Order: sequence, then structure tokens, then C-alpha cells
Amino acid sequence: MENLKPLKRFGQNYLQDQNTILKIIDTFNVQPDDTILEIGPGRGALTKFLHNKPKKYFAVEIDKRVIDELKNNFSNVHFINADFLELNLKQIQSEFTDEITSDNQTESRSIRIIGNIPYNITSPILFKMIENRLFIKDALIMTQYEVAKRIIAKPRTKDYGILSVLMNYFATVELCFKISPNVFYPKPKVDSAIIKIDFQNNKEVELDDKLFIQVVKASFGNRRKTLKNSLSNSIYKDIDISKIDFDFTRRAEELSIEEFIELTKKMKKLLSN
Repeated sequence: MENLKPLKRFGQNYLQDQNTILKIIDTFNVQPDDTILEIGPGRGALTKFLHNKPKKYFAVEIDKRVIDELKNNFSNVHFINADFLELNLKQIQSEFTDEITSDNQTESRSIRIIGNIPYNITSPILFKMIENRLFIKDALIMTQYEVAKRIIAKPRTKDYGILSVLMNYFATVELCFKISPNVFYPKPKVDSAIIKIDFQNNKEVELDDKLFIQVVKASFGNRRKTLKNSLSNSIYKDIDISKIDFDFTRRAEELSIEEFIELTKKMKKLLSN
């Protein structure tokens, strides 16, 4: 695999600096009872240092060229040749744990995710993790540095947006450290960063999560316009928001997560009438 050419269509940039790899491993802090799911092991840069540490290790890799050699090098890892975005995480969890309960009970967050993910599908991967958060304990992923800044951004800043609100509502997020392009082959044209996502936070229990996501996305639909204009040009264009006691003259970037929660609850009440 040493001479394997990274494929642009898969967004492949192979991590090859040993110090950076060890820093990521140390930050992830794998425990013997963990169940790990690695996204895009590639040539096994992270897998090499992780595969013997946890109880169970799964790795999903879309590139067929590397699967056979990965299996030969790491026989204790269960490799899945597939697109992570099409993966059924509930089905995977059922293969290695009996902790999943009925639909009427809380399901166990037992998967820990790690990966140097393709930057061109960062948002879809993050949204998939949000959708499957009942099965995920936490994640440590590499993203483009600019995306990492957006994820941790605060209200009234230029980076604050959909990812900022949703990621910090559904999880506790930390930007761990910045990474230079020089540690990859080929070198990307952007800086990278490691972010930690912990899904074990206490969010609003009575909130309609699906509606919350829709309201946030609709609110940022026309970023430079007021909430009134953004919502009027969204899936809520036929809803009379004037019936809601809320200041729609502000822009979405001015609202805190708590205010988006308040708006979602009021939208829910209006839509239920």
C-alpha cells in the first residue's frame, strides 16, 4: 500500500506524520472495554496503533483497493467495504452488543468513532452522527480547520451557522488542535483540525428534534436577511409566523441555542393548531 495513489473522488489525503498520529491516539484515549468504529482507515495509519486496544474494532472503508491488505495486516478488525453515509449503525451495534433495548426505552450509546474523514462530505457525516446519536458515545474526527471553527462558533460571529447550533445542541464539542497540511500525502490546500464530539450531554427532553433541525436550517436559509424573510422563503412560507410572540426582525446569527429552542417550541405549538 506504500505506493498507493490517493483518489481525489474519495477525498483521500493520507496522514503520514508519526507525531501527529500519536497525538491523535493519545487524545482519543481508547479503553479496553470500548467499541471503536473508524471511518476511512485508508492505509491503516491510525488503525496500526489502535487495533489491539479496544474490545471490538470496526472500520468502514469505501476504497476496495486497500481492503484485502488491511484485513491481512489487522486480522482482529472487522472491515466493512462500504460508504459510511449508507451504513446502518444500529445493525452494526447489534452485531457486537446486546445492550440495544426496545423502541420505548433509551438505547445504549456504545460506539466510539474516530476518523480522518473526507472533507467534501464533512457535513453529511456530522448529520449522520446526529441522526444516530443514540448509538454513539463520542467521536474524534479530523476536519478542515475552517469547518472546525464554524462548529465551535458563538452567536454574532461570522462563523456561526447551522453546524454551530446543531452540533452544540446535540453534543459537547471541543476543537482539540490544529494540523498543518505538511503531515499529509498529498498535501491539502487547507489547514486541518481535530475535533471531539461528546453526545452524552443533557439536551432539552421535550423538544421535537426533527422540527428543531428544520427550524434552524430554515432560519439560516437567507443568512444576511431577517428571520422573517428567511422563514418566508423556506418550508414554512405558508405559516403565519406573526401569530408567534417572537422577534423576527433579527437575523439567525444573532440567536443563541436557547432562543432557537424557544422558537422551535412556539413553532410546534403553532403547527399543532
